[in-house]
Amino acid sequence: MIRWTNYPKNKKITDIGLSVVKAFEKHESEISSTNNNHLIGSGSTDSHSNSVLFKVSKSLIDIGFQVEVGKKKSEKINVPVLFGEQGKALQSFDADAYFAEKGFVLEVEAGRAVTNYQFLKDYFQACVMVDVEYLAIAVRQIYNKQKDYETVCSFFDSLYSSGRLNTQLKGILIIGY
Repeated sequence: MIRWTNYPKNKKITDIGLSVVKAFEKHESEISSTNNNHLIGSGSTDSHSNSVLFKVSKSLIDIGFQVEVGKKKSEKINVPVLFGEQGKALQSFDADAYFAEKGFVLEVEAGRAVTNYQFLKDYFQACVMVDVEYLAIAVRQIYNKQKDYETVCSFFDSLYSSGRLNTQLKGILIIGY
């Protein structure tokens, strides 16, 4: 079962967020970490997240997302952070998927999600991306017997409950696949 939690918890999930969840649910049998607690692809954690992104990409494109199709510069999705003279982007970050009109960024993570705190990097980057209002982070439910989805949700529970760190993001969606 695909699990998900939307933050802040006192706000209803957006229609686009629900569509992203449905894209993952559509491919649950192929991507589930609870049924297939192994890495797909060449064995690296990066190849697994790319494999999951590839499997859900058509569903995301059908919704209206641009989706990263490879590792070459021309295949990546750049979201601007800073602008310089003549409005030229000085700094940008890559996103796995981006729906510009909805201000929605999606990041798909695998083994590095918690082990290397990749979800925190995703959060930081989304916070500083121009015109981004929503972030979804998809993580494995289980990785090497660790409960990554629950760990990430616990972090955001603490973040929102403390009230000490404010962000311009209107919502964060955590998806456990």
